[in-house]
Amino acid sequence: MFLGENAQGKTSILEAICVLTRLQSPRTRRMATLAKLGGGSFGIAGEAWGQERRVRFSKDGLHLKVDGEARDGQSSYLLDGGLVVWMGNEDLELVRGPGEVRRRYLDFLGSQLDPNYRRAWSRYKRALKSKSLLLKESRPRDAEIASYEEILIEHGTELMESRAKLIAALEPLAAEAQRSVSGKDEPLTLTYLPGSGPCLRTSLLQAREREQRMRQCVVGPHRDDLSLRLHGMAASDFASEGQQRTLALALKLAQGKLLEQLGGKLPIYLMDDIFGELDPARRNALMSHLPEKAQKWITTTTLDWLHENPELGGLARFSVKEGSVS
Repeated sequence: MFLGENAQGKTSILEAICVLTRLQSPRTRRMATLAKLGGGSFGIAGEAWGQERRVRFSKDGLHLKVDGEARDGQSSYLLDGGLVVWMGNEDLELVRGPGEVRRRYLDFLGSQLDPNYRRAWSRYKRALKSKSLLLKESRPRDAEIASYEEILIEHGTELMESRAKLIAALEPLAAEAQRSVSGKDEPLTLTYLPGSGPCLRTSLLQAREREQRMRQCVVGPHRDDLSLRLHGMAASDFASEGQQRTLALALKLAQGKLLEQLGGKLPIYLMDDIFGELDPARRNALMSHLPEKAQKWITTTTLDWLHENPELGGLARFSVKEGSVS
């Protein structure tokens, strides 16, 4: 448990663990934005799962080592790493925010469970960027656009199939967590909303004239979404704030349960200043739902709530002030 005022560096500790473990930040897709202002580079090292792991980022890219030996790529580094669930107040955006937030939730889960998911998403993004640049040119370059569309179809179809399976597996776990944390029978349904029709090739053909007119890519997995409904109604429109907070927690708890079931080991739970925002009933329900033996790293600005959760009383406590931990 890390105690400190706001803007002292607590979140950076959890973010560093996430990057060291998964080579991803829960808050940004761009590694460069993680570096200290004016620095341009950073390094993280730690002992985990009986290994010493090192990540260094600079203008030359990522440099990765495990037990002093360089790993030749991100997939190799991640192969024997750990699993992570990130929980923070920004999780409310899973319910209220745009589709991009829910896509990132699925991508973070999918890339931990299947190396092929991460590879498909990376290749899809590169082809999408190239196609987007071609669409913005004044003269059409149909042959080049068509060649990139073949890459989009191959890897986009793989993404669509993976996301559909993920959501089907998540739904019963999230519904169970929703009932557990809320203490009520609140039927929760999760539905995959693909950003194209069932056949991506057909959708791209049908959208070709519209894409050329708008000069942007209008169909594909980059426009996927996840529908969240309570009692059959859209949670973003009809759920109360308390229900939305519970739903956000349920999605993260379901993520952890699925990582445990399919990933074969307990994930680390990185919990960024969420306990002060929850009422006692939800805090107790959350703690009872978490795996007892899983590592839990918690940041907080106050311990006022701790007396209501005596099971956390034995956690090691650290103070964080101006970037230093004591």
